[in-house]
Amino acid sequence: MTDVAIVGAGYVGVPLAQVFAEAGKSVVLFDVQPDVVTRLNRGESHIEDVPSEVLAPLVERGLRATTDFDELGDADAILVAVPTPLSKQREPDLSYVERASGEIATRLKPGQLVVLESTTYPGTTRECVLPILERSGLQVGRDFHLAFSPERVDPGNRDWTTKNVPKVIGGITPACTERAAELYGAALESVHPVSSPEAAELTKLLENIFRSVNIALVNEIAQLCDRMGIDIWEVVDAAATKPFGFMRFEPGPGLGGHCIPIDPFYLTWKAREYDFTTRFIELAGEVNQNMPYFCRSLISQALNHGGERSLKGSRVLVLGVAYKADIGDMRESPALKLIELLRNAGAEVSYHDPHVPELPEYGLVSTALEPAAYDCVTIVTAHSSIDYGRIVEEAPIVVDLRNATGRAGLASPKVFKL
Repeated sequence: MTDVAIVGAGYVGVPLAQVFAEAGKSVVLFDVQPDVVTRLNRGESHIEDVPSEVLAPLVERGLRATTDFDELGDADAILVAVPTPLSKQREPDLSYVERASGEIATRLKPGQLVVLESTTYPGTTRECVLPILERSGLQVGRDFHLAFSPERVDPGNRDWTTKNVPKVIGGITPACTERAAELYGAALESVHPVSSPEAAELTKLLENIFRSVNIALVNEIAQLCDRMGIDIWEVVDAAATKPFGFMRFEPGPGLGGHCIPIDPFYLTWKAREYDFTTRFIELAGEVNQNMPYFCRSLISQALNHGGERSLKGSRVLVLGVAYKADIGDMRESPALKLIELLRNAGAEVSYHDPHVPELPEYGLVSTALEPAAYDCVTIVTAHSSIDYGRIVEEAPIVVDLRNATGRAGLASPKVFKL
């Protein structure tokens, strides 16, 4: 008998497997990619938050991965952590959740607990997952338990991890909530039960919408600051000295990661069912999606004013392409859109990123960092390992979208900042 089965061996599933295995639970990870399963069983991690030196001892103690979903029937609890992307029409794509639920339903046994962790709109657990599971002939609350508990993973964050971030839990019935809270409470530092899966689902969306809206606000102010000749970073630094009533958000070239660029639109879609328009969400999306276009214009202006060159034909180095600093995660990275826009404008684009060795879909590999070899170096992701003083010194023109150059950038006439 397995204590915990986790469907989806990605950035949520692998850290979950770690904390449960460290708590002494027997854990099996399921994934449809055989190469991922093979690597995990060798103790080789593809998730930066769980390095191989942490994973390997857990594998030696019994943690394992498989592609065989028949093993789901032997698990006491099944956690579902699969992708929930948007379609090209920006509508929820629940195909991964539906497939996982179907695999579980054909193997569901009395007494099992199923928990959905994938971010989604309120009602998914009750309206989508539950009917699929009950095709088994078993009844929720009587024969099996079902709950929603949103993942709260912040890749690269060493202070707040899967283990110590409070776990929100909402079950279909009170008994479902209690059973899920008991499971997570045995491995995580704290749990926070709520009244229903819908409340838990909306909790996750509110967290991400809060960030999306506030990032959009500061991105809009940054564009205004550009016209007014005011340094947005100076303004943000000054505002952040206020010890109450203000939370620091910073501008940038756009939103990245799986959560913030995608999840708010799950609520926008669901709100239409209630004849409600989520205007803040949609406006924030418009502002944030426009940022790569605005940043392309900044690069064009910098080349024009700083080097009397047009963007077409200029050699542009994109410095940092991961969606956030000091990780290699490329999901929804705004750097990709910016590269497309620069190429469409006729620029010769290269990139350097110590965490991302290649971008096969763009036919690019990370080049050596030689700032003087380019007409413009654009700092898109501010990895801490980069010597930005050297960038300012050697590059003919620098466009700093992350305030990585700091005071050196302010003092240099060849540095153009967001």
